[in-house]
This record gives sequence, structure tokens and C-alpha cells, in this order.
Amino acid sequence: MAALFDPFTIRDVTLPNRVWMAPMCQYSAPVTGEPVDWHVQHYGARATGGPGLILVEATGVSPEGRISHADLGIWSSEQVAGHRRLTALMAAQGVVPGIQLAHAGRKGGTAKEFEGGRVLPLDEGGWQVVGPSEVAFDETRPVPHALTAGELDGVVADFAAAARRAVDAGYQVIEVHAAHGYLIHEFLSPLSNRRDDSYGGSFDNRVRLARRVVAAVRAEIGPGLPLFVRVSATDWVEPEGWTADDTVRLSALLREDGADLIHVSTGGNVPAATIPVGPGYQVEFAERIRRETGLPTAAVGVITDPHQAEKILTEGQADAVALGRQLLVDPFWPRRAALELGADHPLPPQYARAARALHP
Repeated sequence: MAALFDPFTIRDVTLPNRVWMAPMCQYSAPVTGEPVDWHVQHYGARATGGPGLILVEATGVSPEGRISHADLGIWSSEQVAGHRRLTALMAAQGVVPGIQLAHAGRKGGTAKEFEGGRVLPLDEGGWQVVGPSEVAFDETRPVPHALTAGELDGVVADFAAAARRAVDAGYQVIEVHAAHGYLIHEFLSPLSNRRDDSYGGSFDNRVRLARRVVAAVRAEIGPGLPLFVRVSATDWVEPEGWTADDTVRLSALLREDGADLIHVSTGGNVPAATIPVGPGYQVEFAERIRRETGLPTAAVGVITDPHQAEKILTEGQADAVALGRQLLVDPFWPRRAALELGADHPLPPQYARAARALHP
């Protein structure tokens, strides 16, 4: 059997294979934040395609933690029933349901991405964005309110409460979003964190919020469920920004705090970074974190070919691959990959008559 289709056990959860769906915002929720029919069909179709894990898109731990007014949320018990629809349909297809818990920080308060993503004025449904310091993302974005130490206690509590609701909703993997220039990443990077208190300045201070959130989420979800952390391994602005060396140091600390796997992406914290996008361009960071910390990693970033994905695993560069846009255009990629690699991953019986159509 191909390595891509080996099971992977983390704590008490066994993922049936190592082809996972990365979180991708759909910007399709009502302002109240609960999943609707779009999310049901979207995640249902990808579950039928056969990934081992689906990580539901960045889901706000508070209303002001959303990227847009159309983001999913899990800040209220009223939202849990809608999430149960998603976890039930994934589990029915043998897919482990996971969720990414997020706070957008200074990059929040926007319109839908596919409608331009402009900053929404307060009278159009926008809100006061927050961050570590009064440093805007770019000249088009508002200056954020710099969170006080007391307000940061509230952010940690929001992540913990959201994790508790996520478990109640049936999610079996919880991921903390600490990447792509959103709140936790903003605290990590000296490009966005200009504080001079216990959350700024030194490395240990800048990682304090990330560590507190991970520890609080671990305490809420208990010892049996896997806890992932998604990181941007570099700002692509060196040596001034967050670096790969920093990410290795942080990953080792997060392991002590209860993290089980690092989901490795890059960038997103500054608009002017030069990023060498190409096939597997972020895999080297996943490989280094895995090698130097002993933590499992998931690699992501222009992974499109089954043989490419298989090589990442067989050469020990990562423990799983997470696909994003590829699964948007080809929900059946995992089953196609299994056929191409000679692995056993049959279609659901309702679709068995179409098996020939999957052959490359």
C-alpha cells in the first residue's frame, strides 16, 4: 500500500489516510456565523472524495475574530447544531472531522474575499480590529486597537470556550490557527508586534500568546483528541521578520504545551514579501520542524501530483500532506491518487458504477 494511504494514529484518533483537506474559507455563512446548506454540500462532496481528515475553514472564536462578516463562527452554543451537521456527514463517509479555530486580529472586518475583500466601514457591518500593536497590515487597512493584557486573557478564554464547543459539535481534531498574519502570528512576528510588555520584545514574550492558547485548548479538549497548530514558518522577510529558526524553537515549546502536530504554511503577515511559490515550496520547512523537534508535521503548498505527495512521505519530509485548492477543483483527488499509486480506496457503493471514470 502507498504511504499516502497508511493510517495515522494521534492520541486516541486514527486518521484512515494521510491525504488531508486544508482549511479554506468559504465566506458563505450568515452574519450569525453558523454553517448553512453551502457548507453541507461543500464538505459533503469533499468527504465523499475520500480524504482522511477534513479541517473545516478558519472559524471565529469571537465575532471580532472573523476575517469577514461571512465567516463561520463557534463563539456561541447556538452555532453548535450547524457544526454537528458537518461532523455527522464527514463521519458517515469515514472521514475524521476537524476544525480550525481562529482569530483574524488586524486582518479582520472585511467583505467577502470573492467580492473584493475591502475593509467594511462600521456602518456597513465592519468592526474595530485588534492586534498586538497599533500597526496596520497595509495602507488600506485600519490601525488596530492594541490589546491590553486583560483583553488577551479574554482571547485565551475565547479559544478555550470555542474548543469546548467544537468537541461538543463532534470534531475529533482541533487546530489552532497561528499562521497567515492573523492574531497569533501577529504576536509572533516583530514586524507586527512592537510591544514592550510581557507579550512583546523578546522571543519568549512574543510566543506567550501562542503558548497560552495551545495550553488552554489542550486543557479543554482533554488527553484523547489531537491538537494541531498551523504556523507560517517564515514571513519571507529575513532577518527582520519571523523566521524558520523561530518556528523550530516555537514548535518545540508547543509540544510541551500539548500540541501534537505542526501544520506548516508560510507568509501572510506583510503584503510586500517575495514568496517563491512553486511545487512543494513549503515542504522544506515541514521537513526541518519534523527532523529537529520530533513532532509530526503536515506539508501544504502546491502539492498536486500523487507521486509528488507520495515522495514527500516516503522521504520523511512530512507525515501527511494537506491539499487546498486542488480539492476545490477535484474533490475526488484522494481516490484518483489511490488508483494511480495502486492503493485500495474504493468509491462509496452508491458511486461504484462510475469507478472506471476515476482511472487516470
